[in-house]
Amino acid sequence: MKLKRLLLLFIVTCISLVGCQGSNESKEPNASKGQKELELWHFDTGARIEIYNDAIKRFEEKHPGVKVNVVQVPNDDYKQRLVVAMSGGQAPDVFASWGGGWLEEFVKSGQVKDLTNEDIEFDRFIETALENATYDNKIYGLPLGISPYIFYYNKEIFEKYGLEVPETYDDLLEIVDVLKENDVYPIALANQPKWPGAFFLMYFVDRLGGEDVFKQAYRREGKGFDDEVFVKAGEYIQDLVNKGAFNPGFNGLPYDSGQARQLMYTGQAAMLLQTGAFVNHVREEFPEFEEKMGVFRFPKLEEGIGDPTNMSAGVSPTWSIKEDTEHPELAVELIKELTSDETAQDYVDRSGNVVAIKGVEVEDEYTSIFTEWINNANSIQFPYDQTLPPELAELHKNTTFDLFGLTMTPEEAAKAMEKKAKEILDK
Repeated sequence: MKLKRLLLLFIVTCISLVGCQGSNESKEPNASKGQKELELWHFDTGARIEIYNDAIKRFEEKHPGVKVNVVQVPNDDYKQRLVVAMSGGQAPDVFASWGGGWLEEFVKSGQVKDLTNEDIEFDRFIETALENATYDNKIYGLPLGISPYIFYYNKEIFEKYGLEVPETYDDLLEIVDVLKENDVYPIALANQPKWPGAFFLMYFVDRLGGEDVFKQAYRREGKGFDDEVFVKAGEYIQDLVNKGAFNPGFNGLPYDSGQARQLMYTGQAAMLLQTGAFVNHVREEFPEFEEKMGVFRFPKLEEGIGDPTNMSAGVSPTWSIKEDTEHPELAVELIKELTSDETAQDYVDRSGNVVAIKGVEVEDEYTSIFTEWINNANSIQFPYDQTLPPELAELHKNTTFDLFGLTMTPEEAAKAMEKKAKEILDK
């Protein structure tokens, strides 16, 4: 039933598998007689496509007569597309996800293969990342990447206006004021898909009340989603909007089209709160920007009690297998190759991101910084929309979007979340 409700959530934007746009399919329909085929879906771009393709090539060389057909779907369409495929019995053999509550819904409906008793060295993986795809002590996905959510900034713009990396949120607000006075958009934002703005809500909640606020609301252990910390976080968001901290029309800009990134590349905007994938985008789209680029963590709130080392991060890709794949042994071997030491090292060297696999040598500048931040974090918060059950996750994105659009008050958003949480989580 939950999978059917998932389909209803997304039917507006994706009526059928054929109707979805933007896939980059490298399928070969006329396979040789007797050849075995696996279909793999993922949502990554740039260097990561080549990293996965190289891993697949190694897999195919080790397994003659096996062909992997790859479908790359843009991030903003991926969830809808996979829900439709799962609902219609057309799911790929191997697919990428973010783990958490989103993957759990497919697990609960019997759509995902249990990997627990397969010949896999689970102790190679960072425990926290592996737990993100573990339900009822059974493992349903192998994590490859950990993508931290951090601020990127233009060092040339900061130097031009005598700005320094903010240590506190008040420092950040002063930077916003200076940039506005000089006709520079302080923070680039493309919030049409709703998840980019949600990063702000997560960090405000964490910095205000600490990591336990969300945990307690999610686990129904006292405080709910209508707690004053969530209300206050919404107030902080709307204060930023009212201060003009973002580029005009931010709620109508899709992230995948790259408009927010272009504001950074061209110097029209000075900062961007985004995933570790931004490094990959820079190197693919506008490599000359990298020498201007700096990074900093979300600053401390003076009135908050949250640890400023706390990080928000996503575990992606997490590779899983559909339950009814025709070639389960080959599918397991494929995800093992996609998370092998060679693939992990390649991922670190070429994508500028952290891996969820132990023992990898880190030389890339940004990967080194992100790895240090992740390793030294007091707590790591995975995205709400990937942790919560899909219906509640969708409401979280919608209410946060409305907060940015100033069409809902923080109190209304918090009450709506708690009401839905009682319906879904209090069972």
